[in-house]
Amino acid sequence: MKASALFAVAVQGAVIWDGRFNDLKSAADLNTWSWSNQVGPYQYYIHGSGSVDKYISLSADYKNPNDTVSKQGARFTLDSTAFWNGQNMRRIELIPQTKAAIASGKVYYHFSMMRKDTNAPSVNREHQICFFESHFTEMKYGWISGESGTSDPYLQWMTSQKSQWKTEWKAGVWHNVAYEIDFTGNKVGFWHSEGGDPLKQVVAPVSASTSSNGQDWHLGVLELPRSGYSDAAEDFYFSGVYIESGSITTAVGGPGKFCRCYLYYLRLDEDEKKLMMVYLAASRVRRT
Repeated sequence: MKASALFAVAVQGAVIWDGRFNDLKSAADLNTWSWSNQVGPYQYYIHGSGSVDKYISLSADYKNPNDTVSKQGARFTLDSTAFWNGQNMRRIELIPQTKAAIASGKVYYHFSMMRKDTNAPSVNREHQICFFESHFTEMKYGWISGESGTSDPYLQWMTSQKSQWKTEWKAGVWHNVAYEIDFTGNKVGFWHSEGGDPLKQVVAPVSASTSSNGQDWHLGVLELPRSGYSDAAEDFYFSGVYIESGSITTAVGGPGKFCRCYLYYLRLDEDEKKLMMVYLAASRVRRT
């Protein structure tokens, strides 16, 4: 195999940031991160006044059961204390902690999400989910200001506050999502599936102001206040969270630690194997 072809195999579907919770023993591990000690896969600072276990808990029961790569998923909870920094919005969010190039070129932001009937998110309030700070792409759920009526049961994919896709968000159904973001071309596409089905592109890339500093994608939820509706407890479930470059992985949960290029590695001669190991070692250095 020529070196150019070998490199193409090595970078295909490369996970450049892994947020699948596999390396966390419990949500308490999130507390090890701080501005002076930036370790672990996530920045944890957007939350209420309570302890971390009030807002995030980890369990194998909280992941998409069709995801065989993730060991566990996370339950994010909004309760009566989930107000951050004196704001009137309830929030619980994690931000990738990485120096990897997650905001350049073409990349895919993956996650799976689910709700239950117990502590169901309100259909009467706007929820901004898995969003960038500029809101050039995000998920939304519940009644959005300006809509007719008083409730909205649809989960929507938005670009710059415009709905591009929606479906009724039914309890117990896992929605697998990938944002196809071309930071160079200023376009965003949407991949989706349910349960264990492979991802499919359901919205081709559309124009968007794809600006990010690599530290402003929020895994979690921001709920806007609305007069006349109380702050009931709400739970959101996430798993299979990672970012990749190259070609998209459509299987639920994504590639494992030994990506699919390992299958090619087994077919190489000794010189080609050495060359690949040197390349992969250099790639790992660039991603830390």
